[in-house]
Amino acid sequence: MILGFLLPGAMNLPRSVPFHNDLDKLLGEWSSVGEPLLWLISVLSGIIFCELVGDISRTFSPVFFPRHSNLSKKEKVEWINRSFSTAHAVVVSIVAFYLLYISDIFCDDAPYGPVIFRSTILSQFTLGFSCGYFLADMAMMFHHYPNLGRLEFFVHHLLSIISLVLGVHSGHGQVYICMVLLSECTTPFVNLRWFLFALGQKHSKLYYLNGLCLTLFWLVARVLLFIYCFTHMYLHHDQLRQVHKLGYFFMILAPGGLGFMNVIWFFKILQSLFRTLYRKQAP
Repeated sequence: MILGFLLPGAMNLPRSVPFHNDLDKLLGEWSSVGEPLLWLISVLSGIIFCELVGDISRTFSPVFFPRHSNLSKKEKVEWINRSFSTAHAVVVSIVAFYLLYISDIFCDDAPYGPVIFRSTILSQFTLGFSCGYFLADMAMMFHHYPNLGRLEFFVHHLLSIISLVLGVHSGHGQVYICMVLLSECTTPFVNLRWFLFALGQKHSKLYYLNGLCLTLFWLVARVLLFIYCFTHMYLHHDQLRQVHKLGYFFMILAPGGLGFMNVIWFFKILQSLFRTLYRKQAP
């Protein structure tokens, strides 16, 4: 997921627009201070957001879900972790959808120059917010290791953090980072599946409907969306070549690897769905 990587010597690339222009208009000569300040505030916002959602989940889950008290200590910790994971996924997927398909920031005919060099204050804040989430989630995984994830989860989170940091630092390639963030819309369905299973609702109608929604959203957001991403890269290859060679390499490699894993998981989801359908039809 390392996108938009720039080496220190790559100083001849265009500024990120309209982000830097808007920051100059807003802060004037203080814009150079405003950029790292925005980054710091956005990261802290992501961390505080996770803590608040975790506290809300810890307080109200036993009230609304009586079976919550029967969960083991390990399951209660994972419940909290999945709660703020779901909240983060909802927030960033909504913002990413807005940036990609409602706002004109990434439209080819918008007057902001090459699409690969575009970013806004909102997109920069969103990337920092997600970085804060990954830091909070990584800290929680480390504290409860190995109950919340093993080495591969740490590697994934570390690469995600590096990707977001480099995307914010350069301001480039954010159209593709937003596509990756939009694919987070599948996370609430993945987590709901776990919640229902933990509450003993594996054979409920809601569990079955959630499986259908998960399959549909996964197909759209993690398979078809990535095909669109690769097509977009192909059509804008002339712009991609203007990024530093290492950044160009990762912008091709990262979505390809992630897309490959998404396809594998999609077939596993289909297998699980077919097994559920078979059990429901069995006498």
